[in-house]
Amino acid sequence: MSDTPIASVQPVESLVIPERLDGRHGANRGAIGGSQLSATNDLDAVRAWLSNYADTKTTFDSYRKEAERLLLWAVVQLGKPLSSLTHEDLLLFRAFLANPQPAARWVSATGGKYPRDDARWRPFNGPLSPASQQQALIILNGMFTWLVDAGYLRGNPMALLRQRGKRAAPRVTRYLPVSLWDEVKGFVEQLPQDTAVQQAYAARCRWLTTLFYLQGMRLSEVATGKMGDFSRRLGADGRDQWWLDIRGKGGRERIVPASPELVSELTRYRKANGLPSLPGRTDDTPLVIPFRGKHRCMSRSAVHDAIKSVFGNAADRLRACGPEFADRADELDRASAHWLRHTSGSHQADGGVDLRTVRDNLGHVSLNTTSLYLHEEEDKRHRETVKRHRMNWEAQTAAEPGSMESDH
Repeated sequence: MSDTPIASVQPVESLVIPERLDGRHGANRGAIGGSQLSATNDLDAVRAWLSNYADTKTTFDSYRKEAERLLLWAVVQLGKPLSSLTHEDLLLFRAFLANPQPAARWVSATGGKYPRDDARWRPFNGPLSPASQQQALIILNGMFTWLVDAGYLRGNPMALLRQRGKRAAPRVTRYLPVSLWDEVKGFVEQLPQDTAVQQAYAARCRWLTTLFYLQGMRLSEVATGKMGDFSRRLGADGRDQWWLDIRGKGGRERIVPASPELVSELTRYRKANGLPSLPGRTDDTPLVIPFRGKHRCMSRSAVHDAIKSVFGNAADRLRACGPEFADRADELDRASAHWLRHTSGSHQADGGVDLRTVRDNLGHVSLNTTSLYLHEEEDKRHRETVKRHRMNWEAQTAAEPGSMESDH
């Protein structure tokens, strides 16, 4: 370990790393003159890696978070440059992710999130779950591999960590089964509409749940989408086909069928907001219209809060039915916008829609990802097991002593 570490954790934008810790003389640096980067220190090299993801905010934020945690841990806690980390150091870091200590230095005091320029900001809001730990290591392994490929580092110490045996991918669990989805729709349908404010709220709730569910969209896709992204063309049968153009994860574009039901709901929502029934290609009205200012897209957090309020209020309505509904209400309380995307995929897959169609509608790269939405076969397996695989204690008790057949 090198000299005394620097004292405090700060976001990388404001972090000042002394020369002895900035990696210009890191033990794992590549050969002199062999780097394809202009970066001469670890922080600049990490920034060069991150620049590949600058056009996708959610990915950039996620990757910066993991790189920042490792860089800060190395220089603040270990007193070593990132480019001097060894296999043994990364074993310690893996344990650190599960329990970031000292908590006062690393973890938000309230477990909440603060702006990056707030003095209360910390790299962690609490210990990471096993899934989050694994995701962090995957991201960092990709970063190290890139730095090696760029000639900045000699080798990738992350690659030496023992990989857990591959397990069968679990089914998606963060989705609403049909019974809970019906509770959400029931709540939306009974919303009061006596005043203009109530009418606007009810119209938004109905459109939000319809759009997320029928199109299987991500939060960012809904937040940035415009009405002009809808288009129609003539089908082979001579009838109009409506489609929705979506710019998705990683900037990938996809076109998703818009059913007559969705177009009808679009017309209903537009009329409620004083707009013509159908949009034209130049219509820059946001997909979800703010209550104030019809031509300014809502932020991701605002759309998130809007759909969370639907789930929360639906949960309160269910909870009021009696204590026996508490568990189902709690499940609704946990739901978020992404649950609706999973719900859309799950209901399509279990409803018999071809997996290739579901894949393309949701914008998945791999059919393996889409197959995680198949729940019907597991439901069937559960029913069969419960029905046919039993202990039958009651039969044992009723039998006369000595009347049991021999083992077979």
